[in-house]
Amino acid sequence: MGDRHHHHPGGGRPVYTLLLSIGLALLALLSEAQGRMDRAKTEEESGAGLLRRVKRGWVWNQFFVLEEYTGLEPLYIGKLHSDMDLGDGSIKYILSGDGAGTTFTIDDSTGDIHAIKRLDREVQAQYLLRAQAWNRQTDRPLEPESEFIVKIQDINDNEPKFLEGPYQATIPEMSTIGTEVIRMTATDADDPTYGNSARVVYSILQGQPYFSVEPKTGVVRVSLAGMDREVRENYSVIIQAKDMGGQLGGLAGTTVVNITLSDVNDNPPMFDQKLYQMSVPESAPVSSVVGRIRAKDRDIGINAEMRYSIIDGDGRDTFDINTDPTNLFGIITIKKPLNFETKASYTLKIEGANTHVDHRFPDKGPFSHVTIVHISVEDVDEPPEFSSAAYYIAVPEDTEISTMFMTVSARDPDAANTSIRYSIERNTDLGKYFYIDITSGALMTVLPLDREEFSWHNITVLAMEMNNPRMIGSVSVAVKILDVNDNPPLLTQYFEAFVCESANAGQLIQTVTAVDADDPLGGHHFYYSLALEAANNPNFTLRDNQDNTAWILTRRGGWSQQDQSVYYLPIFISDGEQPVQTSTSTLTIRVCSCDVEGNVMSCNAEAYHLPASLSRGALIAILACIFVLLVMVLLMLSLQSHHKKPYLHDEEDNVHENIVRYDDEGGGEEDTEAFDIAAMWNPREAHLVGKQRQDMLPEIESLSRYVPLASVGGPGCGGGDSNVQGYVLAKLLETDLNPCAPPYDSLQTYAYEGEGSVAESLSSLQSGCSNTDHEYDYLNDWGPRFKKLAEMYGVLEMNNPPMW
Repeated sequence: MGDRHHHHPGGGRPVYTLLLSIGLALLALLSEAQGRMDRAKTEEESGAGLLRRVKRGWVWNQFFVLEEYTGLEPLYIGKLHSDMDLGDGSIKYILSGDGAGTTFTIDDSTGDIHAIKRLDREVQAQYLLRAQAWNRQTDRPLEPESEFIVKIQDINDNEPKFLEGPYQATIPEMSTIGTEVIRMTATDADDPTYGNSARVVYSILQGQPYFSVEPKTGVVRVSLAGMDREVRENYSVIIQAKDMGGQLGGLAGTTVVNITLSDVNDNPPMFDQKLYQMSVPESAPVSSVVGRIRAKDRDIGINAEMRYSIIDGDGRDTFDINTDPTNLFGIITIKKPLNFETKASYTLKIEGANTHVDHRFPDKGPFSHVTIVHISVEDVDEPPEFSSAAYYIAVPEDTEISTMFMTVSARDPDAANTSIRYSIERNTDLGKYFYIDITSGALMTVLPLDREEFSWHNITVLAMEMNNPRMIGSVSVAVKILDVNDNPPLLTQYFEAFVCESANAGQLIQTVTAVDADDPLGGHHFYYSLALEAANNPNFTLRDNQDNTAWILTRRGGWSQQDQSVYYLPIFISDGEQPVQTSTSTLTIRVCSCDVEGNVMSCNAEAYHLPASLSRGALIAILACIFVLLVMVLLMLSLQSHHKKPYLHDEEDNVHENIVRYDDEGGGEEDTEAFDIAAMWNPREAHLVGKQRQDMLPEIESLSRYVPLASVGGPGCGGGDSNVQGYVLAKLLETDLNPCAPPYDSLQTYAYEGEGSVAESLSSLQSGCSNTDHEYDYLNDWGPRFKKLAEMYGVLEMNNPPMW
């Protein structure tokens, strides 16, 4: 039968360890006895069916060993022994399983088991090992492998710990005794099923008398009533957790609980002053800020928020008070305009009250306070004020110049009541239609008014103090121009019409309408008729449709362009307003050739048509003649362009300008061949040199009218060069003294252009010297050559009156 041996205490071990070892040995013996009884019972039950019973060499279940062994020698765990072991060394013990070879070792000859490493129950509470006996000679197992457990016995080697510390907690101020603050739990890594190593007890080390802790639960509670946040807001409490039931020798751990008192509304607001003094200028606009006040509250957050109101005083209708965005200050603002001359001071009774009242503390109230605010209005030099905020007047457009149509009035609102001077802001009356009397404020017209040009005039009148020109008041004056019937009606669009040659009597050829710039109240109503001189004409008649339109109708048929191609029909138009305005407009009616549908084909009486008898051969002959003529013209131009020009021996010696004058139009650049450069060197003999033209003389001769030639040369001047220099200087002087001379660097002059002609000069160079309008009626006196100009610019005299 196998034996089980337990280790004996090692050297230097504590007494309690030895006692525990003895107890464990006793437990092991009891366990071994129980195991033997179980095996015997098993053998008896199975003996009847077995021819041969195999006896186990050893039986064991578990070993027990204390943790945290600190000795120098390996810790003896126990001894394994087989009944087959005769002590001759033929048996070899083998150990395997958890920690075999690393944590536990076995003597293969004796079966002694030792722990070679420090054991910690909190790391691993037990180890499962396997043991087997082998024959050294045959190297074969003698018995099957068996398992056993090594259990680590706990000792109190771990103190309680607060894993979540330090802790933060908040409770309302003024909390009652017993109010739970926080619940904490400390953990102990020791075995809670073995002894008191893990039984924790809580206590408070710091924080009395304000707080306490329950020993078993770890709940922190309020132990002092009436804690005031405004006195002390933060508390630091130290809590201890001790194992072994709090007995002497137990291990302990601590943590810190930071407790903050939250605010409640337990303090009433209060103003710093019973009377506040403020001032505001009378010119301050409505809604401007006068000042601000605050009722201070020792509470914070919403418990300190205020609501302000004016509960009494003579200024409650003039001023207003509102709470600022922080809900702490009361902002006093102007509700109505101020006037120092009317009232110079106001008194306000203002109340400040908490918006959030805690009804748990009624004895701490009342939660409101009252103060007095005195506001003084400061005098300010104000600009003049008009008697009206704006003026409106309606003026007829035929109002005569210098007519006074209204008077504006302004006064100085200050006590000084200084004199006022009036004026019109010019950028509102750019046309300068109006004038205002500087002292009386009377408005009058200075230019004619025309509703059709401006129907409204919006001017700004300024009023300025005499003693302080910077004080200026202004007012808007709206002047409406009333309509007067001062414009005649005129034809709107149709000044020309046509009648077909095939038109019959009574045919409508045109509908005419009129337009009037006036705007009568009842609307326009026009009356149409033919002018007196055309009332009985045999060609056309007019029908008034009584709807502001009229029809032009034919009185006859048989129209012909050859007889008369154009008719002029004067139309008389009048309006229905007083004073009646009339006008006469001429409608030009052309006789035209039309197709069968009445569409105009031609209104030209001089249109030509090819004779129908012209043959194709005749057309070819005409085209051939035109082609031959074109070829001849091109040939002549080509020959003329190949003429050789004169060869100049020294081109630089002939660089000059021909200064000439034209009494008539010449043939272009080739006309310069009629002059010789010698005229520039000897002006007096210019008429004897070269080839002369009777209709053109060098301009140098005209100098005799202004500068004598003798003085041009002067003494000391050399020959022809002096003449040229003098000529240039004379022309320069002439140009400088002539205000109408063109700004050109040119020596040409046209002072005598057209001389000797009945048309005189047609030049426009001196037209800038005259501001008179051009009259072209004299063109009719120049003969048939100027008939076209007379038609374009003048009045063509006709022997026969217009036909209608």
